[in-house]
Amino acid sequence: MNYFAELTWQEAIKDTIDILIVTYIMYHLILLVRGTRAVQLLKGILVLVVIWAVSTWLDLYTLKWLMNQMFTFGVLAVFIIFQPELRRALEQLGRGKLFGRSMADEEEFTRQIGEIIKAVNYLARGKIGALIVFERNTGLNEYKESGIPMQSQITSELLINIFIPNTPLHDGAIIIGDNRIAAAGCYLPLSENPFISKELGTRHRAAIGISEVGDAISVVVSEETGQISLAINGQVVRGINEESLISKLYEELRPNTNQKQKKTPFWKPKGGKKRG
Repeated sequence: MNYFAELTWQEAIKDTIDILIVTYIMYHLILLVRGTRAVQLLKGILVLVVIWAVSTWLDLYTLKWLMNQMFTFGVLAVFIIFQPELRRALEQLGRGKLFGRSMADEEEFTRQIGEIIKAVNYLARGKIGALIVFERNTGLNEYKESGIPMQSQITSELLINIFIPNTPLHDGAIIIGDNRIAAAGCYLPLSENPFISKELGTRHRAAIGISEVGDAISVVVSEETGQISLAINGQVVRGINEESLISKLYEELRPNTNQKQKKTPFWKPKGGKKRG
């Protein structure tokens, strides 16, 4: 109570700014680890803290001593366990990306979208099944690790070759993140939504499933029909035309997108007539 009684407006402004900055940093750190194995590790650490609190409260000497020893060496263990996430954060900080999403400059981004559309159209014409996932704010490290790491430049030739039938990596998903093909042959969680059409197979359910656990976007090419579909936020639009697909990819993935602009539902493209 004395703190508020003696608080001046200058100190109130300073404390408010301090709290907002810390909150902002914590928010982006949570986004950094969300969707990765670090979440499960953090839950384990939370369990240990609860055990330590209970042992202290009940004065369980042996358990309390054991937990104190664990926390003594725990700081070093945290740096070892979270080494991939810490390295990723430092890399993004060095590139100025920790507090803002920057996929590439405008010219490079346009080239990447063009290569992806070229590959998708080729695969659709040949009725070659494909699943391409775009990583956004929610990390997908857990799913990248289920596949083969690549860190390759995005080219239509490489995308096409990966999905050619009977090749080692064709039966899985490609994950694109940080302007690179991060991994191929990845296994994704299947959606358990009971309202999904029975016509949709495993590839479409995986595309929807990955969009349900985070903010990833998935592009699917049907092996049976050659139809192109787009999955986002647990929803899927089937038979999306090229113009609508390009529009949505630009809207969701383009760097420095003005988030204040009114969003158009992805099943309603901005302008233009639907192509057959």
